[in-house]
Amino acid sequence: MAAFLEQHVPLQLVFGMQWGDEGKGKVVDLLGEHTDIVARFQGGPNAGHTVEFGGDQFILHLIPSGILRSHTECIVGNGLVINPESMMEEIDFLEAKDIDVVSRLFISRNAHLILPYHLIIDKTSEKIGGEAKLGTTGRGIGPAYADKASRTGIRVGDLLDDTVLKPRIMSNLNIKNTILEHVYGQNPLALDDIMDVLRRFRERIGSCITDTRKRLHDKIRDGKRVLLEGAQGTLLDIDFGTYPFVTSSNTTVGGVYTGLGIGAHRIDRIIGVIKAYTTRVGNGPFPTELDDACGEKIREVGAEFGATTGRPRRCGWFDGMIARYAVELNGVNALALTKLDVLDCVDEIKICTGYMVDGKIIDTFPADCSVLNEVEPVYESMDGWDDPISGIRTFVELPKAAQDYVRRIEEVAGVPVGIVSVGPRRQDTISM
Repeated sequence: MAAFLEQHVPLQLVFGMQWGDEGKGKVVDLLGEHTDIVARFQGGPNAGHTVEFGGDQFILHLIPSGILRSHTECIVGNGLVINPESMMEEIDFLEAKDIDVVSRLFISRNAHLILPYHLIIDKTSEKIGGEAKLGTTGRGIGPAYADKASRTGIRVGDLLDDTVLKPRIMSNLNIKNTILEHVYGQNPLALDDIMDVLRRFRERIGSCITDTRKRLHDKIRDGKRVLLEGAQGTLLDIDFGTYPFVTSSNTTVGGVYTGLGIGAHRIDRIIGVIKAYTTRVGNGPFPTELDDACGEKIREVGAEFGATTGRPRRCGWFDGMIARYAVELNGVNALALTKLDVLDCVDEIKICTGYMVDGKIIDTFPADCSVLNEVEPVYESMDGWDDPISGIRTFVELPKAAQDYVRRIEEVAGVPVGIVSVGPRRQDTISM
């Protein structure tokens, strides 16, 4: 059988299995070598996918990671929320690196826009939230999705006609300015300022706006290889995550169907990206968190700081309860295990294999924060390995302790590992 990365798979999904930051960007880049189209299906500029490419490091927030490969088309689906200025900055950054963007970028006319009032509401809400604050990125994601749900959102397709766009912005400002002034104590926003930004955005990406659902189905019918790229992670899902400390979209497999318009039967392989340990940014329960020197060491060695916000990530042991939950919820076929090399620095490694609640072991992940806050992890201890593994390219070359650790993760999660990442560079990869 061909190695995992060499297998011909027409339609694959890559998504995160923890609280985000699992290393999805690198996995998408690896799979993108044999992919014609990479499509994002949810999230917004709160995502940060870091990719090492051509000796440079790229941090992408809105544009799919496939843009770094010249043969790949990139689709931004209707499930995303887009900050016009953020996307223009990202395009400028990529074009300054001689990467052709606009001719290969296709944006759903039904994707929603993040506007200045969304940003102000998000940041101010967090500021005055006190102990109840969620720890959002302040990028306006939640307020934009809230407008989408309340049917007052502005969509990308609205950019194409000022006679539609301007009255809708004006109507929203009548409400938003009242809220900004009288609830948040902020200055009102000017219609002309917002229109100027949106007109510049239209000039920049107007040719990219299309019916991405139809384009995607046409490409699938023509036999093109497609890779679906998720943002954040399973435990940040608005329905199945650790609510309310979640994002505002469906980060799980269901987000593919509503965020791109693809039927469930279309997906041939679902790859869950998961770190060899666990991290989380922001507030909320974290059963295996290491609030000690070991956790600090993992943070330092793993460079665990948010790609979008720069905030230090909370670090902890691998949580098998989370892994099994994500596998069941998403129908995962294979794991991409990342940052195994970071554990070179740890002498004794622990894996959480269960939770204890009120003296009893429970057999499922309780996404309910009131329960999750009270669980006590049940750990297994495993030997660490002495030698650095970043130069290793085959599984059998790994130290036995590292092999045992990977195999135990497979047993706990219930699915095989297809990719092992042993460093940030593309070549720091073992294809199983």
